[in-house]
Amino acid sequence: MQRFGLALGLALALGLSGCSDASGPPEALCTGQSGNNMVWLPSGSFVMGDDPHYSEEGPPQTVTVKGFWIDAHEVTNAQFAAFVKATGYKTIAERNPPKLPDAPPEMLVPGSAVFNVPSDADPSWWRWVPGAQWRHPSGLQESIVGRDREPVVQIAYQDAEAYAKWVGKELPSEAQWEYAARGGAAALPEPVDAQGKPQANYYQGVFPVKNLNTDGYVGRAPVGCFKPNGFGLYDMVGNVWEWTSASGSRPDAIEPVNIIKGGSYLCAANYCARYRPAARQFQERGLGTDHIGFRLVDTKKLGPAS
Repeated sequence: MQRFGLALGLALALGLSGCSDASGPPEALCTGQSGNNMVWLPSGSFVMGDDPHYSEEGPPQTVTVKGFWIDAHEVTNAQFAAFVKATGYKTIAERNPPKLPDAPPEMLVPGSAVFNVPSDADPSWWRWVPGAQWRHPSGLQESIVGRDREPVVQIAYQDAEAYAKWVGKELPSEAQWEYAARGGAAALPEPVDAQGKPQANYYQGVFPVKNLNTDGYVGRAPVGCFKPNGFGLYDMVGNVWEWTSASGSRPDAIEPVNIIKGGSYLCAANYCARYRPAARQFQERGLGTDHIGFRLVDTKKLGPAS
């Protein structure tokens, strides 16, 4: 348990239990983004990375990407449900549990990682929850019924790849993702407007002891509830982390890792602060969590006529 806890703790942004909260604005006030909407991004050059806020973010370098289509929003519960209905696919979390040395009894059954606020009774930042999977992100007590427009989570890298193959798309490279997230504008140190109003779903307040909930959401928000960036893309930072196709290296990893981008509703100014395009995190491919999702790109489809 301790060995796995160390690896997982380093792999993930830490935070609260992933239960989504309904205290935000009604979905009717959001954009209605929920279909298979894509945005064309023309080829261009940009400075990728940053003077390190965290060491893995630098050094900055100029990168050129070819034009590509990208999902306007994260893949939703409804979209993933359509895939499962059509194919009968079972996610990693629904299959066999991970093969880990000295695994505790609760990890001998299928499930996944769910976040937890430490306490004297339970000092861990995370816990393995049997039965946690995309239909029940934080465990069997949580259902996604009625939450079609929220981003699907508890998605391992292989699950995202399987969905991508089904729809004929692919996961973005890290460069494609960061180019898209920057929206053709300078990145902000925190996603707020000139009046200090949150422009993304992230944690306001002192993490994890006081959530001011200024953005209206404690957990995951339906896609399209915050203003799009300069490219017309929603939730490129905040809400949930997103898989990229970029692999990485982390000595303590229990299996191969890939890079996730964008931060989540658990990132706060005093902790994590990875709600910036340059931020990156290494995540074991075989492990989803209740705050990791994805969006896809299409590099085969031609762009709009010039």
